[in-house]
Amino acid sequence: MPTKSPVAPGPRTHGGSRTESTAPGLEERTSGEVTVVDPAMVKRAVSAAALGNAMEWFDFGVYSYIAVTLGHVFFPSGNPTAQLLSTFGAFAAAFLVRPLGGMFFGPLGDRIGRQKVLAITMIMMAVGTFAIGLIPSYASIGVGAPILLLAARLVQGFSTGGEYGGASTFIAEYAPDKKRGFLGSWLEFGTLAGYVGGAGLVTLMTALLSTDALNSWGWRIPFLIAGPMGIIGLYLRLRLEETPAFARLEQEARTKEKERREAEKRIGIREMIFGQWRAMLLCVGLVLVFNVTDYMLLSYMPSYLTSELKYDATHGLLVVLAVMVLMMCVQPFMGRLTDRVGRRPVIAAGCAGFLLLSVPALLLIRQGSLFAIGLGMAALGLLLVCFTASMPSALPALFPTKVRYGSLSIGFNISVSLFGGTTPLVVTALIGATGNRMMPAYYMMAAAVIGGIAVLLMSESARKPLPGSPPAVETQAEARELIRASRGGTGAGSVG
Repeated sequence: MPTKSPVAPGPRTHGGSRTESTAPGLEERTSGEVTVVDPAMVKRAVSAAALGNAMEWFDFGVYSYIAVTLGHVFFPSGNPTAQLLSTFGAFAAAFLVRPLGGMFFGPLGDRIGRQKVLAITMIMMAVGTFAIGLIPSYASIGVGAPILLLAARLVQGFSTGGEYGGASTFIAEYAPDKKRGFLGSWLEFGTLAGYVGGAGLVTLMTALLSTDALNSWGWRIPFLIAGPMGIIGLYLRLRLEETPAFARLEQEARTKEKERREAEKRIGIREMIFGQWRAMLLCVGLVLVFNVTDYMLLSYMPSYLTSELKYDATHGLLVVLAVMVLMMCVQPFMGRLTDRVGRRPVIAAGCAGFLLLSVPALLLIRQGSLFAIGLGMAALGLLLVCFTASMPSALPALFPTKVRYGSLSIGFNISVSLFGGTTPLVVTALIGATGNRMMPAYYMMAAAVIGGIAVLLMSESARKPLPGSPPAVETQAEARELIRASRGGTGAGSVG
């Protein structure tokens, strides 16, 4: 990977400040006051980060929608319910190791760099998903089949533990301050695109292939597609430079070697969690409302429509896919809105919406007609966009550069594992215990209250530099204007 070169004779200046030149292929210029980023490099960074997220959720969509077939392939025949539960048990196992992946890859990303670690997680995600497509069936190798399936899922879960925190950090540290919300929103666009692609492919194959063909060889195709996707994603990530924020931190460390060594000793898991305890709690609260509503709508609702409302399974899945396509269309515009009005108002609107509209939306869905179900699901989907468009830029801004990757990965994955991934299971158990089929609405409302408290306590980060980083802009003219403004006493804390 190219590194920053020494300053050439006769350096350019930002308002009299010396400007550091960079290696060929990386055009951003960094001084102690302002970072000017190259728009082409930013686009590549966003594409590479979003593709990794898309691959993670492509696997999620495939696995969720083909679970019944996987139960037949990998587990003993005889009891379809036991087969399905075993399949989802292997699926859930990945959530158990996600926090471990976050604790491993997060600190590593703060130590050796975001780009290197994101390349590693991309390889591991691709290998884990691709390997599932190669595993022989239970009929061929017996108990070895589910053991290999579980091993592949654990590799996937461990690697994804370092993916979201790293990808959102990568985009946030590359993005100009005034566009961080818009550019960050493409990360969740990748999530939606991956899920729609995976689920849509399985739905198409189910319609085109016979049950025998799907059970014998067809189910392997979606998993094998992960191989080429991983190669493309790895290629994109290897072409990227390190983020300006981390490169600046590295440069400062090189000039103060002794301080760097002492800092590395100090920055461990303990500091990433307890040294950032307030930001960590805010992260857990924000991720809780984000993921409870996300998994409720995209993972649990198809099962709710089928099991609780006796709605046709195929139509239920198609409704969810249609809602996700709607969310994809709105996502970039909502991301741009967060840059204009701020992250807090948009997240607060989402929390208020889920608090006030969860019950009416679920009552609409329970009417049973296609129009009512579509309207209720669309309302929940548009509220969810308030989170998907805001979180990729709001969460990295909670932490300083030196611990951002690690602290965010740990907080995010702990919250996902405890609250997001367990949402379908908990809600199903609550309905079974109480007999109240409105439990999904009440659960989302409870999450909205917790998210609302986190919003009240968080600081606004829109159009402001990330903690520990100088302002980031798109042009030399913006940089000069900011530096003149700061030297004139008006401050350079924001770009607008």
